[in-house]
Amino acid sequence: MLQRIRQSIKHLIRPQNRRVDFIICGAQKGGTSALDAYLREHPEICMADTKEVHFFDDETIFRNMLPDYSAYHSKFSPEPAHKILGEATPIYMYWFDAPKRIWQYNPDMKLIVILRNPVDRAYSHWNMEKSRNADRLSFWEAIHIERERCRESLPFQHRVYSYVDRGFYLEQLRRLWTYFREEQVLILKNEELRNQPLETLRKVFNFLQVDPSHVVEPKDVHSLSYGSLCNIREREYLRSIYEHEIRNIERTLGWDCSNWLSD
Repeated sequence: MLQRIRQSIKHLIRPQNRRVDFIICGAQKGGTSALDAYLREHPEICMADTKEVHFFDDETIFRNMLPDYSAYHSKFSPEPAHKILGEATPIYMYWFDAPKRIWQYNPDMKLIVILRNPVDRAYSHWNMEKSRNADRLSFWEAIHIERERCRESLPFQHRVYSYVDRGFYLEQLRRLWTYFREEQVLILKNEELRNQPLETLRKVFNFLQVDPSHVVEPKDVHSLSYGSLCNIREREYLRSIYEHEIRNIERTLGWDCSNWLSD
């Protein structure tokens, strides 16, 4: 009863017309938990009460023509010092209809994307699902029958078994760029956030137009230990699948991703 009263009070004092300003929208297992944790420490940023709100990928919300944005806003508890509101739900970049829904909600939304070597991302994704007992297949078996398994979720993407498919980043980026100007989308490398966190966070703070001088302590968030490492056969197989994609990412973003093909 007390919790219900608190929630009612919280709802009454929240500015109902205050829109969310930015979203960390992908990629899953790319470092979104670490970035979410860093941004929670910035005094001018209000992150959602919990990571992964899952509003714009919830099909039940969008069955009606007018989604209830007040339910979305209820996930935030801004204080007077907070200049901007943000959240991190990494499936948004992958979910077909999410970019359009985000644009309809706020066409000025800023989006942050973190890209990781797709081979490592796929293995980390499978390792997470295995640790949750959501997938009992070996990694080798899972990536070979992925297409067949993912048909279970049609006409939507599969939330669990999409290990390889989520690594085709360019199609996902193009969906974002369909609705948002390129200057509204900040694309980071996972290695940058992991190895040069302070420099990378200054880039994020400048993008979000908050105080770039704020200093944080480096973190290692949600880094799961692996029972075994991705073996040579698995890595070579996935590199052969992703090589063309990685070369196109290099050309499109002006990146050097040679280590993604040589690690």
